Amino acid sequence: MTIKFKFFFQLCFLAIFILLNNCSGFFKKVDARKIPQNAQERAKKNVEEGRGVSVGGIFNRGGGTNYEFSSSNPLWRASLEILDFLPLTTVDYSGGVLITDWYYDSGSKSNTALKITVRFLSNEIKSNSFKVIVHQRVCAETNKCTMKKIDSRIKEELVRSILSKAATIDAEQKLKK
Repeated sequence: MTIKFKFFFQLCFLAIFILLNNCSGFFKKVDARKIPQNAQERAKKNVEEGRGVSVGGIFNRGGGTNYEFSSSNPLWRASLEILDFLPLTTVDYSGGVLITDWYYDSGSKSNTALKITVRFLSNEIKSNSFKVIVHQRVCAETNKCTMKKIDSRIKEELVRSILSKAATIDAEQKLKK
C-alpha cells in the first residue's frame, strides 16, 4: 500500500467515526406507549407541542397573534405626516420608533441642530400613548459638539400637532367604514 492510500484510508475512517459519533445525540429514546398510534392524534400532539403546523391554526382568527399594519394606526400616520419635512434615520413600526436625522435650520446662522425621537407606547390616541424626545446639538467653531435632551416649545407643539392630526385621521377612517 502506498502512503497516499494509507492516509486517504485513515482520513475516511476518521471522518466516518466522527460523523457516526455525532449522530448518536440526534436520536432520542422514545417510549412507544406514550406515542399515539393514530396519525391524526400524533399530528395534533405535535402541533400542541409546537413541532408542527395545522391548517386550521393558520386560518384561525380567534386568539393568537394580532397583526396590525402601520396604515391602520392613526398615531403612526400622523407622526409621519407631521415630520415629513425632516429626513428620517430610523422608521421601525414593529419597534414603535421614529427617529429623525440632525436638522439644521438653513435660515439660521447658529450651530444648533435638533434631532426628534417619537416612541409609541400604545395605539390609543392619547397624550400618554407616545413620547416625543427632542435632542439639541450645539457645535463650537472647533467642531466640539455638546448634546442634551431639551424640553422646549417644539416638543409641546409636536405632541399637540400629532394628537390633532391622529384624531382627524381616526375620524376619517371611521367615516369610511
